[in-house]
Amino acid sequence: MPLLAAIVAPETAGDPMSAQRWVRSSLRTLSGRLHAAGHGVSPPTVGRLLRKLGYALHVNAKRVEARAGHPDRGAQFAYIAEQRQAFADAGRPILSVDTKKKELVGNFKNAGRAWSPEAEAVNVHDFLGDALGRAVPYGVYDLTHNRGAVYVGSSGDTAALAVDAIARWWDTAGRAAFPHADHLLLLADAGGSNGCRLRLWKQQLQVRLCDRFGLTVTVCHYPTGCSKWNPIEHRLFGPISLNWAGIPLRTWEGLLALIRGTTTATGLDVQAERLDGVYATGRTVSDAEMATLNLERHNVSPTWNYTIRPRSDPAPALFCPPQTGNLSFNESLVRTMLPMMAGPSPRRPAARLATTAPSSPPGPRPAKTSPIDDGSSASSRAR
Repeated sequence: MPLLAAIVAPETAGDPMSAQRWVRSSLRTLSGRLHAAGHGVSPPTVGRLLRKLGYALHVNAKRVEARAGHPDRGAQFAYIAEQRQAFADAGRPILSVDTKKKELVGNFKNAGRAWSPEAEAVNVHDFLGDALGRAVPYGVYDLTHNRGAVYVGSSGDTAALAVDAIARWWDTAGRAAFPHADHLLLLADAGGSNGCRLRLWKQQLQVRLCDRFGLTVTVCHYPTGCSKWNPIEHRLFGPISLNWAGIPLRTWEGLLALIRGTTTATGLDVQAERLDGVYATGRTVSDAEMATLNLERHNVSPTWNYTIRPRSDPAPALFCPPQTGNLSFNESLVRTMLPMMAGPSPRRPAARLATTAPSSPPGPRPAKTSPIDDGSSASSRAR
């Protein structure tokens, strides 16, 4: 024991906050060094001796959060808690949103284990060319009713897909669950397709959610590196991963069925459907278009917290994604712009009504009766 302790001491590392220690050398290497010193000890015996000395086998543990020392980190978590409580007290929707890990659809290995008479035979290599496609699951989790919805795209993980998923949820489930709501809260990560600095995310929220449905949307982003605190991660995505663990996602229908079949002891209910269309990457929003957004930043961490309201005279929606998978982005953009270039058409009154301003100017904004900070203060507007 003393000789082994002396051999491993120079290459020992440890956690300063606990008693955990580890060494670089393998059991076989340590056994060979003990043999050279005149002690015939087998590798298993070396392992038992190391355990008596307080060593153990460990894998890397993801415990270090990026930018954990951000000065506004604690204040942002407190502010999110305040907003959640205020919206809950007002009976307004609180949604946690994010993109789940992308998955290849086909005869590929899926991490995890599943009970079966024998192991499923899958492809040796995970080549995209052998797949039916790459699934891009975007989740919307309703914290009030413990219900989730996953909208699966098959092209880019873009802000257009993210907002389309939220708009689809509101149109098919949200309005029925919250019939009197005109204001909703989105909890999102600081990066990704719904990132706090992404212009297209804000522009799409304005056009496809606020202007289209007359909704006011407040967005609160979790601090950078704190995505695991977003409720959707452990309340929706975690159970889905457990439900399909070890089961190859061979078809789109099978993938959707496994998502829909996810449940928990707390009564989680999950719906899933595909989002058709090509969501092109690399799209930008100009400074001029950003200036037309009805966006107000909050006093607390304005980069992470802001409110977008409907515009009384919405701008033309030039950034709507294609609605069918057969159209390229350029073809869809041309089809969107042609009616505007040709002027109004008497055969499409419904489309014209969707972008027509009210006949009379809106009245004065009523005084706030809720503790919800929607960024309407004068100092916030000055930004």
